[in-house]
Amino acid sequence: MTTTFPVGPHDERLLASVHPRDWVNPPPKSRYHLVVVGAGTAGLVSAAAAAGMGARVALVERHLMGGDCLNVGCVPSKAILAAARHWADARGTAARYHGPPVSGGGDFAAVMERMRRLRADISPIDGAERFRDLGVDVFLGDGRFTGPDTVQVGDATLRFRRGVIATGARAAAPPIPGLAEGGFLTNETIWNLTELPAHLIVIGAGPIGCEMAQAFARFGSAVTVVDMAPRILPRDDADAATIVHEAMARDGVEFVLGVAVKQVARDGASVHVTVDRDGVATTITGTHLLVAAGRAPNVEGLGLDVAGVRFNKQGVETDDRLRTSNPKIYAVGDVAGKHQFTHAADFHARTMLANALFFGRSRVSKLVIPWATYTSPEVAHVGETIEQLTREKIPFETITVPMHDNDRAILEGETSGFLKVHLEGSTDRILGATIVAPHAGDLIGEMSLAITNGLGLGAFAKTIHPYPTTAEAFRKAGDQWNRRKLTPLVRRVFAAWFRMFR
Repeated sequence: MTTTFPVGPHDERLLASVHPRDWVNPPPKSRYHLVVVGAGTAGLVSAAAAAGMGARVALVERHLMGGDCLNVGCVPSKAILAAARHWADARGTAARYHGPPVSGGGDFAAVMERMRRLRADISPIDGAERFRDLGVDVFLGDGRFTGPDTVQVGDATLRFRRGVIATGARAAAPPIPGLAEGGFLTNETIWNLTELPAHLIVIGAGPIGCEMAQAFARFGSAVTVVDMAPRILPRDDADAATIVHEAMARDGVEFVLGVAVKQVARDGASVHVTVDRDGVATTITGTHLLVAAGRAPNVEGLGLDVAGVRFNKQGVETDDRLRTSNPKIYAVGDVAGKHQFTHAADFHARTMLANALFFGRSRVSKLVIPWATYTSPEVAHVGETIEQLTREKIPFETITVPMHDNDRAILEGETSGFLKVHLEGSTDRILGATIVAPHAGDLIGEMSLAITNGLGLGAFAKTIHPYPTTAEAFRKAGDQWNRRKLTPLVRRVFAAWFRMFR
């Protein structure tokens, strides 16, 4: 078993949880209710929940339990982003809040060491021993389907009533000439750095690219973001993307957008990225290259053909109940979903269990899945975007509450964001919402709750929020909706009433 990171003391603790060196696979049971291949978020939730209900469960992992989220995704990235945010806050305290002046650089190696320590601290929750204690048979090794209802791990054959593919996805490397030879970082290897890059070039202006670009700029790297799209965060609201673009630029990030990357070349300590815009070639030179240009599903080496499971370059094909072309096998998480988020993988697993082990009719299309990009400010969204609604020709109205009208945002000095709520036609039914603000990822939960449970925007006007909080923006949006109900006719009725009410 190889790791994607150099092994230090904290990494040894991590490995002791998620792939113990002395682990002995258990003898297989004659037949399992559920065999789960892949121990990332989707696989872990599937296994733990099924075992908790009394099912016989086997969990197979070839690499590190916890998957991307724990080892190379959510956990390390948020530790790094938190450090970068505090570095930026410290530098800005004098100018913004009349605090003591701060100058000089920080200790980047210590930031990375802190990340490894915290990752190791968190790891037991996803570890092999914990899942064994939950009643799950944990098999560490390469798992491969050998038939429509069997998985082989080493010498063990695992027979199942239901199988689950939860193998996740990995960073994709675009077909750029010279990329492989030139060497590059991904979200899986950037955590190996112990020295701050002098100049980081980032290919990809999506969430991962933007988060890392801003973080490393705040640490002190020169950063250039390159993308073929004309703007950053193309899946998000355009106004939201503009605010984040401006914030990143203030932190020193440079952007080269609307270009095609034609070639990558390495020259000693320098990496050269050649881009083309309308036939004009330009070369950007840096010291490190991060590729954040999409994800590829982990479908290789699983024996899916033998199992009768159809798949393509997007991943395993499933129906709306997450069932594959083999009715005994389901697929969950990044390997099967367009929403490649940890929380989406969690609810994929819940949906799958209801359908696979019981007589559920749960549909993945009914899930209301929010997402957040953890830049500063954060961008969070749930439901339909303006672009989707316009493309689908759905009548809608948008209510916007600027953060410069929110007292807490004013007091915090964070007024560049907004709350947008998209309503169906002239009703208060919420079709989608976008928040740009500090902690937008936490705030979007209120809108997710409302959409999931059929609450209209008017319900927010009746909900008391503490003052002063950023969340008061929801109440203001509700008030805006109520004021729209004051039509000329209603106003005339009120005027007549008050003439009588003397």
